[in-house]
Amino acid sequence: MSLSKTALPLGLPPLTRRSALLGAAGFAAASLAGVAGAEAEISITIDRGNFQPMPIAITDFGGADPNLGAQISGVITNNLKRSGVFSIIDKKAFVEKVSSVDSAPQFDSWKVINAQALVTGRITRDPSGRLKAEFRLWDVFAGQQLTGQQYFTDPNNWRRVAHIISDAIYARLTGDKGFFDSRVVFVDETGPKDNRKKRLAIMDQDGANVRYLTRGDDLVVTPRFSPSSQEVTYMSFGGGDPRVYLLNIETGQREVVGNFPGMTFAPRFSPDGQKIVMSLSQGSSSNIFVMDLRSRTTTRLTDSSAIDTSPSLSPDGSQMVFESDRGGAPQIYQMPAGGGPAKRISFGEGRYSTPVWSPRGDYIAFTKQKGSTFAIGIMKPDGSGERILTEGFHNEGPTWAPNGRYLMFFRDAGGSGGAKVFMVDITGRVEVPVPSPAYASDPSWGPLLN
Repeated sequence: MSLSKTALPLGLPPLTRRSALLGAAGFAAASLAGVAGAEAEISITIDRGNFQPMPIAITDFGGADPNLGAQISGVITNNLKRSGVFSIIDKKAFVEKVSSVDSAPQFDSWKVINAQALVTGRITRDPSGRLKAEFRLWDVFAGQQLTGQQYFTDPNNWRRVAHIISDAIYARLTGDKGFFDSRVVFVDETGPKDNRKKRLAIMDQDGANVRYLTRGDDLVVTPRFSPSSQEVTYMSFGGGDPRVYLLNIETGQREVVGNFPGMTFAPRFSPDGQKIVMSLSQGSSSNIFVMDLRSRTTTRLTDSSAIDTSPSLSPDGSQMVFESDRGGAPQIYQMPAGGGPAKRISFGEGRYSTPVWSPRGDYIAFTKQKGSTFAIGIMKPDGSGERILTEGFHNEGPTWAPNGRYLMFFRDAGGSGGAKVFMVDITGRVEVPVPSPAYASDPSWGPLLN
């Protein structure tokens, strides 16, 4: 959808065009240059040892629909707060009431409450009824605008606009890609513990907009999101026979990839989404196979009398990690993606499982069991630098955010309750629950939406 160039106040140059899709409706986003063209220095170094969250003030977005403006700024506030990177300043402390997004704020009024960054915005409707959302991010101490954008879209897409604005703020201040405009597929669990109804479901990364993808007639397990498209693969036990399905989330089209009796884990996509790697059971052993989704040809990658399972490919597709008990207890091994000699990379105490390669390529996440404690941790691809991020009675199933800075996993506290999904960052400083309608397990984090 095209957007005509518009000159804004404060001497800003005309808008540049950028377009994308928000579900079934288009939006256009326009970058705004900094006031007076000066370079601002404000930024956050997330990996710093003595890290302190950045104080940021987020105003309620004004305009013709103040209620919707407050909702959008509320989603942005929640996103940035949950990231652990920002310290949100209470609106009760605000000195200035921002009356116009077109004017520079009174920076001294924000300095006095120690705001380092400020977000202002406005929500209006164009003559066709489309939502127009504008925001600006300000460096308070430099007195400069860092970025600003405006979006046109269907009003029903207001939450996506809030997530996209959150990503723009996160990216500009951290230098990393955002992760808020993404979704998570998971297994929704309802009913008594001995007779759970398990449905495949999808939600926004913050737990909103839950939608059910299966009815719950058949048991579904281990869904996996494609890293390159809005497709999911999962296992379903209809009539007792395990089947692997490929589901297009946008169209609802579902197809059987194959019937693989004895499969222990659902397939996982290759980085380009064109292949799946999986574990097939044969007698008392299981081995790793790869299937080309176009030709449906299957190639065996390991030939072991042990249990090889949970394969995950590196982002460049050249290497694979997997879980194997070939050394006695389950550990993590690495081998070339096309098969070949495997080397063990986990050497700590305990049993290692469910390895997942980060989309950045810098870490491998895993589940580690030691005694009655289950931990979620990360290690470098060569097995060095192991770090436990969180541990508890039963933590399992790590899945990476598209920017490789956060993980989701599920935790079952035991008793008559059930599992819930949590998010943790790669430093272990931030751990927050992800809301869900009922019990939830097996999360799989999808890519950023286009």
